[in-house]
Amino acid sequence: MGTVGYGILKVEARMVRRVVGKPFETAPPDSDVYGAGLGDPIELGVLGDSLAAGLGVDHRRQTIGATLAHGISAIAGQPVRLTNAAVVGAESTDLPAQLEDLLARAPEPHVVVVVVGGNDVTHRKDVPEAVGHLAETITVLRSRGATVIVGTCPDLGTVEPLPQPLRWLVSRWSRDFAAAQTVAAVEAGARTVSLGDLIGPDFLAEPALMFSKDQFHPSAAGYARAASAILPSVASALGLWPESDRPLEVSRGEGVGPLHVAAVHAVAHPGTEVSAEAETEDTGGGLSRTTRTRRAVLRRLRRPDVGRLRRPQVTSATPPGASVTDEPQPG
Repeated sequence: MGTVGYGILKVEARMVRRVVGKPFETAPPDSDVYGAGLGDPIELGVLGDSLAAGLGVDHRRQTIGATLAHGISAIAGQPVRLTNAAVVGAESTDLPAQLEDLLARAPEPHVVVVVVGGNDVTHRKDVPEAVGHLAETITVLRSRGATVIVGTCPDLGTVEPLPQPLRWLVSRWSRDFAAAQTVAAVEAGARTVSLGDLIGPDFLAEPALMFSKDQFHPSAAGYARAASAILPSVASALGLWPESDRPLEVSRGEGVGPLHVAAVHAVAHPGTEVSAEAETEDTGGGLSRTTRTRRAVLRRLRRPDVGRLRRPQVTSATPPGASVTDEPQPG
């Protein structure tokens, strides 16, 4: 039965590759300065695979990175310099090379967004090894003073060309991988945002609008939807999102609990942010230090009133991530 099942999956995978094809040569280069305003540009980096690169759109302003840059600039009233080192077809093992490229072009990023995992799932890569590369990348960036936001692996089971039982299996693999990413990323000091089946319902309702012509990668509208889920966490990391200071709301699925439980919950609820719970430890003599535990904070950030947004304090004299980014605090 196992041999027959594996054979069926291989045949279905070949069918999908024929349906999807390769209608795009590459993603549009989107590294540039976006927006306008006073002060030095906020440095935004992007790492990852074809989703992070923006494969499927025709214009550089339609990618996740460009959409985030525009959004941050509009909120902050400052220009944003986007440096996108993502590579189409990349897996988690490619992150170290991308990181080297990013830091060569932007040595001191304020915030870095990582979206990776789809190719790890479709190529059935070793999960511990893959999330290990993600964790190492986060550790290096954190040592540089950058805040890291990880958009976890989307649910590939929402892709229409996938037949059953391949669709069910890929969905399960995607969700398991996203949960593993969440645990590894939060332990390494990043925040995660669950992409899950974020555009799945919209794809079923309007597939021509939400997905590109290859029926696999998002369209401009699909990328905008994904960026809208990540933007609140990026803005919060930069001190621009006062809505993140409110008390946690249990009725909205927010709370504090074990990290592995939070990871599973987030995968099932797209748009959920997971961050480490910070605790204060008494070291004696009136001194204390902040420690991380295997407990996590779950939040579902909403759009606040524009009038309540705080301006950032990002300047050329400010160490990246030092005064504008606070560690996540339990509500």
